[in-house]
Amino acid sequence: MSRKAAVVALTAVAPISWGSTYFVTTEFLPPDRPLFTGLMRALPAGLALLALTRKLPQGAWWWKSAVLGALNIGAFFPLLFLAAYRLPGGVAAVVGSVGPLFVVGLAALFLGEKPTVKTLLTAVTAAFGVSLVVLKAGAAFDLIGVGAGLLSSLSMSAGIVFTKRWGRPEGVGALAVTGWQLTAGGLVILPIAFLVEGAPPALTGANLAGYAYLAFGNTAISYFLWFRGIERLSASSATLLGPLSPITAAVIGWVALGQALGAVQVLGMVIAFGATLAGQLNPRTPKAVKGSFSSTEKNAQEVSMDLEVSAVRR
Repeated sequence: MSRKAAVVALTAVAPISWGSTYFVTTEFLPPDRPLFTGLMRALPAGLALLALTRKLPQGAWWWKSAVLGALNIGAFFPLLFLAAYRLPGGVAAVVGSVGPLFVVGLAALFLGEKPTVKTLLTAVTAAFGVSLVVLKAGAAFDLIGVGAGLLSSLSMSAGIVFTKRWGRPEGVGALAVTGWQLTAGGLVILPIAFLVEGAPPALTGANLAGYAYLAFGNTAISYFLWFRGIERLSASSATLLGPLSPITAAVIGWVALGQALGAVQVLGMVIAFGATLAGQLNPRTPKAVKGSFSSTEKNAQEVSMDLEVSAVRR
């Protein structure tokens, strides 16, 4: 396996992991608490990484971490959940799947990654494949929901691009910067969760196990692998790994939950997976920036978390 293939494979672990969120939510977590779930994913993971690395931001990195944490987590989660509550699950997922196109545009403006026809076609094809996997017949549209979905996608995309643009401080590892952003994002969600959903629910052992998996396996470890991957790949190449999340969610739903998997969904999986592979074939990878580091649960997490909220609403 070539070095680049190894990087892509490790980075792909993140969206694959995010695809398991739907199953964990339906089987282990209390219902009707999407913001609390977002809080429990981000803040414990961030605090654990802070304790592990024992490094705090210095100077300008206090406000940079706050901005990036808000873009990648703090604004992204609430906007995504608002879209998921106001739109049918498949519509919210498809709206979120425009994330790669936002990343391509912002990367051209701020990173000098000029978009190619191949990249644009691949992003559109991936979104089409995702729509076949998750979009249901008779789906309705809501203007506020669509707007929230687009803003959540834009927030995530801006987080990816600006984290890559700012890099990370000299001598500070990716694990520490991951902790800064997860903590900052969790602190943004904290008051919103309590204002909207009230006090935390009583938790069972199964709930605690589910939250532990989401915080540490699904968030801390997956974010770290994701961030490392974006450091080594172009922003557009990394974000085109996104379809692996809804594909994983659909396969787990079929195997573990007995959900139907029709011919159209299988075709969508093939198209989305093909677009994912095409996005990794000889992409133009920009010159690495010293200390470069990029974050967020991109489009992959948008689709996965949309499925999560759909499950929570049941």
